[in-house]
Amino acid sequence: MTDLLPEGYRMSPLTAERVGEVLEAENSTYALADPFPSYLPPLDRSWMVEASDGSLAALHASYPVRLPVPGGEVPSTALSWVSVNPGHRRRGLLHAMVTTHLERTAELGEPVTVLQATEESIYGRFGYGRAADQLQATVPRKARLRYVPDGDDLDVTFTTAGPDDADLVDALHRAAGRGRPGWLTRDSAALRSWVLLDCPWYSPRPEPTRLVVVRTPDGDPRGYALLRRTPAWLPEGPRFSVAVQEAVALDLDAYHRLWSFLLDLDLTATVQTPALAVDDPLLVWLTDRRAAVPQLSDNLWVRLVDVGAALAARRYAAPVDVVLDVRDRLLPANTGRWWVRSAGPGADTKATRTDGSADLALDVRELGAVYLGGPRLAALVAAGLVTELSPGAAARADAAFGWPTAPLCTWEF
Repeated sequence: MTDLLPEGYRMSPLTAERVGEVLEAENSTYALADPFPSYLPPLDRSWMVEASDGSLAALHASYPVRLPVPGGEVPSTALSWVSVNPGHRRRGLLHAMVTTHLERTAELGEPVTVLQATEESIYGRFGYGRAADQLQATVPRKARLRYVPDGDDLDVTFTTAGPDDADLVDALHRAAGRGRPGWLTRDSAALRSWVLLDCPWYSPRPEPTRLVVVRTPDGDPRGYALLRRTPAWLPEGPRFSVAVQEAVALDLDAYHRLWSFLLDLDLTATVQTPALAVDDPLLVWLTDRRAAVPQLSDNLWVRLVDVGAALAARRYAAPVDVVLDVRDRLLPANTGRWWVRSAGPGADTKATRTDGSADLALDVRELGAVYLGGPRLAALVAAGLVTELSPGAAARADAAFGWPTAPLCTWEF
C-alpha cells in the first residue's frame, strides 16, 4: 500500500508512544488553542504517514460500527481523524490514506464505510455519497410550538452532566434511535464518555455540559438533552445563547416537553438546535419556522466497499427487480452489473452479479447516496447523475430505495 505514497513517505500503524504527537498535530491542523482531548480510536485502526525525517505528516483512523440501514444493520467502518499537516499538503497523502482505508475495509469484510466531512467537496471523488442531510436552526426563545397533549405531567430536571450519566444517556440514545438509518451508537466506554466532555477549545468558552432529563411522574426517564450556554450581558439585558448538542426522546410527548423546556430557559435569547433529521417533529411543531432560519447541510457520507453484500444487507420499501450497472474507479471488484431483487419491506434481498441488460447506470458514489433511503434516486436521474437505461426503471427503483424514516447520525466521530 505504501506505493501509493509519494517518495520519502511511509505509512505505519500508530503506536502508543506517538499519541501525544498526534494530539499536537490535531491542534495544528484544526487551529485549536487548547489541547485536543486525549482520546483516539483503537490503535490497531489508527495509521500515520511519516515524512523522511520521521516526523508525523498525516493521520487517519477508524471505528468499527454497526451501521443502521433500512430494515436492518451492516458491519461498517467509520473513518475519522483524517488530517494532513499543513506543511505536507498537496502531495497526494490524502488520496493514499483514503485508498488504503478502502482496501483495508474490504480485507476486514466490512461492506460499508461512513464518514462525516469537514469539507463537503472532498470525499465524493473517493466514491462517498452524501447519504444523510441534517437541519439546524437558531430558534428564538419562547418560540411557539403546536400543542401535543398528554405531556404536561412529565417532570424535567436540569443538572451538570458527569461520568455517572453516561449509561443513562447511552440507553436513551439507543432506544430513541432504533429503526432510524444512520443512527450510530457509541459502542465503547470511551465514546460514551466523549459525548459528555466539556469542550475547552470552543470560543468564547461556554459553561460545562448540562443535562436535561424528562421523566414520568414515577421517575422513568423518557428523554434527554445535552447543552451549553454562552453568557452575553448586553445593555438591553441578558442575551445568552444556548447550544443544544443532542435532544432525543422515546416518544412524542417527552420530545415536545423537552423542547418546550429548552426554548424557555431564563436569560437566553436564542437556542441553536443540534443536528436534526429532515423529518424531525420540531420542524413541524414550530408555528413560525421562518423565524428559526433552518439551515440544511450534509450529515453522513456512505461508501459501499462490497456492493453485493451492502445491497443485500438492507430492506426495500417496495418490491424491486432492477439491474444496476455500477462504476467504481478505486475498487474495481465492485464494477459491473448487479441484479437486486426483493419482494418488499419485510423480505430478504438478493444482490448478485449478472450479464443481463442494465436498467440503471451509476457511479458507486450515487449508490452510496441513496443507500440509507434519504436522497431520492429519481432526483439523481433528473440531475443527470444516474442514467435510466430501461423506461420506467428509475421510478420503480426510487420507490424501493426510499425509506419512511430520514437517516441521521446525531454525534460527530
